[in-house]
Amino acid sequence: MGGCSPGRGRRERDTGPRVRRRAPRPVRLALERVTSRLQPPSVLGEIQRVWEQAVGPAVAAEARPTAERDGVLTVSCRSAVWGQELELMAPQLIEQINQRMGARRVRSLRCRTTPGAF
Repeated sequence: MGGCSPGRGRRERDTGPRVRRRAPRPVRLALERVTSRLQPPSVLGEIQRVWEQAVGPAVAAEARPTAERDGVLTVSCRSAVWGQELELMAPQLIEQINQRMGARRVRSLRCRTTPGAF
């Protein structure tokens, strides 16, 4: 029982070409690539893409764009208080959204209270 045969559970070393492995990529990059393909090619899709940068994280946590028709953006808000706040901020929000999209696509803002939508 001599010899140098591989033991149980051991594999002989493959002498084929080696595969170079890259460093792991952040999940964020993969998600951005996937979501960019999933977003509809529409005004609403563009608005949803720029929403958080345009309105800021505090507003984005409480309100989301849900519809757009003929320049009227409908935003769903967690509470009536947030709806009123957004209506007061509408001129600035519209300006920021249009600026980020590079075109005047949104003319007015309409807020709806939908507490369970988030």
